[in-house]
Amino acid sequence: MTDIQALDSRYVAHTYARAPVTFVRGEGCRLYDEAGKAYIDMGSGIAVNALGIADPAWAAAVSEQLGKLQHCSNLYFSEPCARLAEVLCERTGLKKVFFGNSGAEANECAIKAARKYAADKYGPERHKIVTLINSFHGRTIATLTATGQEEMHRDFKPLLPGFLYTPANDCEALKALVAEHDDIAAIMFELVQGEGGVMPLEQAFVDCMAELAAEKDILLVCDEVQTGNGRTGSLYAWQQYGFTPDIMSTAKGLGGGLPIGACLFGEKTENTLTPGTHGSTFGGSPAVCAGALSILGRIDEALLAQVRAKSEYLFSAFEGKPGIEQVSGLGLMIGLKTAKPAAEVVAKCMEQGVLVLTAHGKVRLLPALNIPMELVKKAAEVIIAACA
Repeated sequence: MTDIQALDSRYVAHTYARAPVTFVRGEGCRLYDEAGKAYIDMGSGIAVNALGIADPAWAAAVSEQLGKLQHCSNLYFSEPCARLAEVLCERTGLKKVFFGNSGAEANECAIKAARKYAADKYGPERHKIVTLINSFHGRTIATLTATGQEEMHRDFKPLLPGFLYTPANDCEALKALVAEHDDIAAIMFELVQGEGGVMPLEQAFVDCMAELAAEKDILLVCDEVQTGNGRTGSLYAWQQYGFTPDIMSTAKGLGGGLPIGACLFGEKTENTLTPGTHGSTFGGSPAVCAGALSILGRIDEALLAQVRAKSEYLFSAFEGKPGIEQVSGLGLMIGLKTAKPAAEVVAKCMEQGVLVLTAHGKVRLLPALNIPMELVKKAAEVIIAACA
């Protein structure tokens, strides 16, 4: 154990099972440890470093803004916040944005807005939120309750009332649940369940949700915290599924490495939240928003085409290889069901200088969107060998 690892172990709460490595710097899609060993980063800080580590254009945008104004209370206007909201709305067709500091905060905002919309229109009795089994929406008490994984609930009961759970990709089960409950305000879902095993929703199930929502005036709340900002090969995953959410949350890659969360509202919900109903001290930080503008400005169709091409290469490279039983996901959000325990594959990859993640017993890949194909191929070779 190094000195830094000993300090961390003594003073930092033990909420993470850290790998035995300390990173001191990075560049592009490589990280370097204390000994100078280089690693190909196939996790990008769990889908955060969308354009790699220490991206020069992002760093310059943040630094320039820090030299002007690092923080401004939300009691006043600031240009980076307004500009970022404009870009998000123009590129999604949604109408308004609330800024927070994380995916969990964005999802908290989405839950509050969904309940307030229903209460304003139908009364407070209509407040229930349907989420999917194996979903993940955060670790605050509300977003933990929304998370459809009982093992995560066990130590934190009683949870927030008013949540219902249904299996993903089971339209009949969803229809039965909606028929049984006339007090449902919203259905909240990830289009690819990230922490739940990198499993995409089927188009037929998404169509079923959209039809029920339209029929019953139930809001569609799309959690794009992990799937968003180019990760799946479109700016947001819902743009591949042929519907528009009433509320969308996003975070992670939007900030490029700094904390941000955004909750976007469509026509139905754009005026639901009013002064005093929600807020965030640090949400809409000028410096963070300046960085996010730099990131979004470069997630264009050319980059998205590269994401899709790299995804196609990786799916093809992994499918049918010894020790790899299933390949799932969308874009550069990929899960591998392996014959070996996922943790063993992760450790072998790390020994060989490749960083990968796990999710629900699978190996998970979330590389930077602009990772060079040369590194994609090198990493794939190491991962395939580790799985065999």
